[in-house]
Amino acid sequence: MKIVVSAGPTRERIDAVRFITNFSSGKMGYAIAGAAATAGHQVVLVSGPVTIAPPPGVDTIRVESAAEMATAIHSSAADADAIIMAAAVADYRPVKQLEHKMKKTDGNLTIELERTEDILKTLGEQKNPDCILVGFAAETDNLLENAIDKQKRKNLDWIVLNDVSRPGIGFGSDQNAVTLISRDGRIIELDSAAKSVIAAKILEYVLV
Repeated sequence: MKIVVSAGPTRERIDAVRFITNFSSGKMGYAIAGAAATAGHQVVLVSGPVTIAPPPGVDTIRVESAAEMATAIHSSAADADAIIMAAAVADYRPVKQLEHKMKKTDGNLTIELERTEDILKTLGEQKNPDCILVGFAAETDNLLENAIDKQKRKNLDWIVLNDVSRPGIGFGSDQNAVTLISRDGRIIELDSAAKSVIAAKILEYVLV
C-alpha cells in the first residue's frame, strides 16, 4: 500500500525571528511511518520541523507552515491507499508576516490571526472511498464526545484519540495510550506502551 503520514507541528511566522507553534514532537507520526515501512508499505512522510531523524525506507518531505503541509499532503494523497494525519497543524496564522524583526514598543501588542486550511476536513470532503483516512484528536476534556464529533464532521474512517492532559503520554513523550474509534462505532483501547508499539497496533486495526 501507499501510505501518506503527516507528523510534527507547523510554524506560522510572525516576523523574521518569531513564530507560532505547538508542543508536538512528531514522535507518534514518525513511529507510524517507521512501522508502515517495516511492514513493507510505500511510505511518504510529510513532516513539520522536528529534531528526530526520519525512519529508514521512508520518503520524507519537510515543510514548515500549514500551507506548505497542505500542498505536500494534497500532492501525495491522490494515489494513496491510506492517509494518516498525525501532525498537529496550526489552526491559525498571522495575517501579516513581517520580513524583518519586529521591534518592541511600549504597551501591548495585538496580532491578527486568520484560519489556515483544515487539511483533514478537505481530505474528508474529497475522499476516495477506497482510501483509508485516519485522523488524530489530541484532547484534554470531553474526550470521546469531542473525538467522535471530529470524526463525523471530517468524514474519517478512523480517529485516534489521545488524552494529552495525562502525564507521561502527552506531547514529547516516548509513551502513548490511545483510543481508536472506527466509522462503524467500534472503540478500541490501546494501553500505555512505547509509541513504536502503539504505532504498529494502530496499523493492525486501520489497514484492513
